[in-house]
Amino acid sequence: MNTKKLTLVSLILMIFTSVFGFGNIPRSFYLMGYGAVPWYILSAITFFIPFAFMIAEYGSAFKNEKGGIYSWMEKSVGPKYAFVGTFMWYASYVVWMVNVSSSIWIPFSNSIFGSDKTASWSLFGLKATQTLGLLGIVWIILVTFTATKGLEKIKKVTSVGGTAIALLNVVLLIGAMIVLFANGGKLAEPIVSSSSFVQSPNPSYNSPIALLSFLVFAIFAYGGIEVVGGLVDETENAEVTFPKGLTIAAIVIAIGYSIGIFLCGIFTNWHSVLAAKNVHMGNVTYVVMKNLGYQLGLSFGMGETAALTVGAWTARFVGLSMFLALTGAFFTLTYAPLKQLIEGTPKELWPGKMGKVEDGMPKYAMKIQCIIVVAFILLVSFGGEGAAKFFTKLVLMTNVAMTLPYMFLSGAFASFKKKEHIKKPFLVFKSYKSALISSIIVTLTVGFANLFTIIEPATKGDIGDTIWMIVGPLVFSIVALVMHWRYERKVMLEDNKKAA
Repeated sequence: MNTKKLTLVSLILMIFTSVFGFGNIPRSFYLMGYGAVPWYILSAITFFIPFAFMIAEYGSAFKNEKGGIYSWMEKSVGPKYAFVGTFMWYASYVVWMVNVSSSIWIPFSNSIFGSDKTASWSLFGLKATQTLGLLGIVWIILVTFTATKGLEKIKKVTSVGGTAIALLNVVLLIGAMIVLFANGGKLAEPIVSSSSFVQSPNPSYNSPIALLSFLVFAIFAYGGIEVVGGLVDETENAEVTFPKGLTIAAIVIAIGYSIGIFLCGIFTNWHSVLAAKNVHMGNVTYVVMKNLGYQLGLSFGMGETAALTVGAWTARFVGLSMFLALTGAFFTLTYAPLKQLIEGTPKELWPGKMGKVEDGMPKYAMKIQCIIVVAFILLVSFGGEGAAKFFTKLVLMTNVAMTLPYMFLSGAFASFKKKEHIKKPFLVFKSYKSALISSIIVTLTVGFANLFTIIEPATKGDIGDTIWMIVGPLVFSIVALVMHWRYERKVMLEDNKKAA
């Protein structure tokens, strides 16, 4: 058996590929311009680095537990807390699936047409958002059906998509440098003064609450770090290598995002490229990269038409890369979080056949999940409003739902440290006091970020968006509490029968 351990470099690369998301760069530039940079650095210090260390300690202490984060919280705090937290974590993937089922057609459109044409798509005389909703429904049904049959081919799609996304970072870096050189060092988005790194060119992000709500985007960009929990035991000389690797990876990722955002400003003028009504959170990555291709064409002395063609082909490459990567991720996420949730929790929690795992797949539960995703897509896509609003709503729902479970994990950490019977082979926080301070800082950072994100639309009179962000997590919390209450009653009844 090959038991080759991870070296410092391979550990850093693994963390980088799990966490770094290319799409976060253009999105952040669209929302905040250069002003996004300080927020990425702040959230790396107050969230990413301490949270990563917590995950590493959890991961090494519970390395033999099958239930992942459920086991961590159940052993640290208790079963009800663990189930609500884990169910919220799982639910965030359901919201992600609702989002991606409809938004995956944007990279698909870019890969075929070289631009986002989804706003003009219509099936059976329906509006664009409803058409995308219907396509999303077909997509989730198709993926669920295929995923229950076997996944070997899908793994190949994921690896091709992952390689293509890695290439995009290289294209962005080299392309921006060529444009900068061709323009004699002049930036498309000028830096007027230090205020350029504080104020946003986006009029929607100029109030203090809007600025603070951007913190959720920065935290979301560091998502995926929970994957690292299982790597402690695979790292050579973990006591030294792991904290070092995590710290370096966190710094590299924070700098990577910051440089990426700055690079966007080299070739993209915010007001002339991103202020258009048809640019939104769902398609901004393709708009920015298409513009890079266009600017590259001009840098090489091409005419307008030829430069536009280069732009369209760049958008096609980005579209295809994103489509492949999202497809691979989608297939994995239709079963992996659900399987972990079912295998980690007591069987009695699940009604009927939901707790059954056949051929390594929770097939029945996947079908129920598919029905829930379809219902959510119908709600969001047939609830009116235009395409830009539609995608903003989906992204906001995803960000809040995906970051809330981090509060459960960081909130449980102080309790985990206090329990001396839990063997902790790997320690970063040597004292309880340092663990408690980190636990409070991380929990408050995520809590405040979500609070500002939720109330920000309401301050502008858009109560609808605020309600949508509360609805997702609230519904899932109630479902989790009802399921746990049923389970407790069931166990109590069985215990009473045995006692009698």
